[in-house]
Amino acid sequence: MLKKLNHDDNYDEVIKSGEWLVDFSATWCGPCRMLEPILEAYGKDKNVLQVDVDEYGDLAMSFGIMSVPTLLAYKDGKLLNKSIGLVDKETIDNLFK
Repeated sequence: MLKKLNHDDNYDEVIKSGEWLVDFSATWCGPCRMLEPILEAYGKDKNVLQVDVDEYGDLAMSFGIMSVPTLLAYKDGKLLNKSIGLVDKETIDNLFK
């Protein structure tokens, strides 16, 4: 499931159960746009939450996000791993190992 964070969502509530890949990105970011089809394919079988850093700058700052795209892998609300920059599906899968 590919979900975009909106202002009605509580970030911690969204990621609290199951595996979630959180994509901190921006519409103006070239590598973010290149990552989009990979995330769309990944989101067919897995949970993906997209967070626009321009809309949610405070949230991005609270996680120390300095570059986009940044991917955070969660399981049951616990941060497992982090990746910065354009990556492939295999790299994303490895974030959960």
